[in-house]
Amino acid sequence: MKALYTILLLVVSNVFMTFAWYGHLKLQQMKLIESWPLYLVILFSWGIALAEYSCQIPANRIGFVDNGGPFTLMQLKVMQEVITLIIFTVFTTVFFRGEALHWNHLAAFVCLIMAVYFVFMK
Repeated sequence: MKALYTILLLVVSNVFMTFAWYGHLKLQQMKLIESWPLYLVILFSWGIALAEYSCQIPANRIGFVDNGGPFTLMQLKVMQEVITLIIFTVFTTVFFRGEALHWNHLAAFVCLIMAVYFVFMK
């Protein structure tokens, strides 16, 4: 169950992270925050990032082998990166419709999936 909780928390964390890092660009496109000064956009993103950290830190603590979890530090990091890429890809294709996936993006995804395979290989 710790593996499942870790992965779910990493997914939720990365949803918040993606919105914190890139959501303000969509809000600016939609003309909702175009007049906001940069410091206010940063504070807004920090507020979202707080929710990200509230999931990321427990995910790492629950999942880390030294805390009784099933994952090494390297495994946690590689999983987090792959989850980030998946969430970012969904976010980009849904919210930024002008962005398209190309063959080289898919080739990069395959390389990351191979990285997950290799990091979990005994």
